[in-house]
Amino acid sequence: MKPKSKVLIIAGSDSSGGAGIQADIKTVTALGSYAMTAITAVTTQNTTGVKSIVSISPKEIFSQIIFTSKDIKPDAIKIGMLHSIKTIEAVTHSLNKIKVSKIVLDPVMVAKGGAKLIDNNAIKLIKTKLLKKVFLITPNIPEAEILSGTKINNIEDMIFSANKLINFGAKNVLIKGGHLKSKIINDVLVNKKEIKIFKNKKYTTKNTHGTGCTLSSAIATYLSCGKLLKKSCELGIKYVNQAIGFNLNYGKGHGPINHLNSIKINKKFK
Repeated sequence: MKPKSKVLIIAGSDSSGGAGIQADIKTVTALGSYAMTAITAVTTQNTTGVKSIVSISPKEIFSQIIFTSKDIKPDAIKIGMLHSIKTIEAVTHSLNKIKVSKIVLDPVMVAKGGAKLIDNNAIKLIKTKLLKKVFLITPNIPEAEILSGTKINNIEDMIFSANKLINFGAKNVLIKGGHLKSKIINDVLVNKKEIKIFKNKKYTTKNTHGTGCTLSSAIATYLSCGKLLKKSCELGIKYVNQAIGFNLNYGKGHGPINHLNSIKINKKFK
């Protein structure tokens, strides 16, 4: 099968393979597109938590993005972990040069095990500079609370928080509702024209490592293939839910999801 589109991923590496750039590559590939990468940080982690983080130099991050994109122009870009102010500045500067309109930002701030992955000054820069550059931002509830400075307890709070982010300059906001206690997950898409709520059954499992990375990459992939925003979000959410439903029990902590759920193996390889 020939790849349908090209997606550039700007994110950190997860040595355990469940999240970060590894999850992004798996997602883009499983959904039939071609993945390129610019690595922002190297983490040593497993399902129980993050042991260490080593930042890649901002100059090298900028070079990865520019050099790759000059040769193979991406149809969409997914941005994940941005560890510092200088990293955010390098990424923002590179986006000004390569001019891709379909950009999805997953504002990764806290690892599943609780480790903080970004400092307060970097968060401020995301709000003031990067939000305006991207097409869609996909925070979970804790991330939306940090970015908007509001507490979220229900759908109304999610919409209020999303509108605050739009006031900061975001074009489209998808707040993921997995952190709220309910049997149904409500993911809320907000822009200046409409509000769309995606309702799905909640799976009771601890094996959800990498869901945020996977969702943003899935949406970026669907956008890169020419699908509209609402449809891209709907299909991305469906892909992630199916991946969670497999309940892979790898590791002693928060296990990964099944990125292969969209792939049917050719009979001759079975």
